[in-house]
Amino acid sequence: MRMGDKKVYDISMTIEPSMPVYKNREELRPEISVISDFKKNQVYQSSISMNLHTGTHIDAPLHMIEGGESADQLSLEQLYKHCKVLDLSGVDDGITDNDLKKTGLKIEEDDFILLKTRNSFRDNPGEDFIFLKSSGADYFLERGISGVGIDSLGIERAQPGHPTHRSLLSKRVVLLEGLRLKGIEEGEYQLVLLPLKIKGVEALPARAFLLSI
Repeated sequence: MRMGDKKVYDISMTIEPSMPVYKNREELRPEISVISDFKKNQVYQSSISMNLHTGTHIDAPLHMIEGGESADQLSLEQLYKHCKVLDLSGVDDGITDNDLKKTGLKIEEDDFILLKTRNSFRDNPGEDFIFLKSSGADYFLERGISGVGIDSLGIERAQPGHPTHRSLLSKRVVLLEGLRLKGIEEGEYQLVLLPLKIKGVEALPARAFLLSI
């Protein structure tokens, strides 16, 4: 798809009952119900019940930090950012600081980094997904990034105390999870995030796309 002279890349998951959910936990599966259809009424209406960490979504500090900012407090400037996609599809487990040092793009202050891993090439990574280790998070903080996204439903997998989440969110780094980056080449793009605006919550589902630059 094109928008003027720019190519548009949709990097969002589609929300539906059969979609992948975090670690395949059935209680996290979204439920969509039809409450009115054309067989009985003149309008079609439906409702949805789902966890706010479903599909492509943004984590806010409140997710891990008591008293932290809620997701509706994100500024528009935090949702429309120049970003860099790093191809880390060769990583077999967790992304470390050494993995990030080997990437072809320089990581600089205020960058919004998207991590493309082998998760994007698997329909459902389940519990064995690639994640960001705490050393990778520390490396990002040293460089002063503004946000980081990953193509898994969690930026960390089962780390005691959630060090990756806590270190990044404590510095107000925007966390974006549940991306789809299979067809995206390593490089620089304009990132556009369109989350719902729900007051006082720790996460928001979002439509995410990239614009060529």
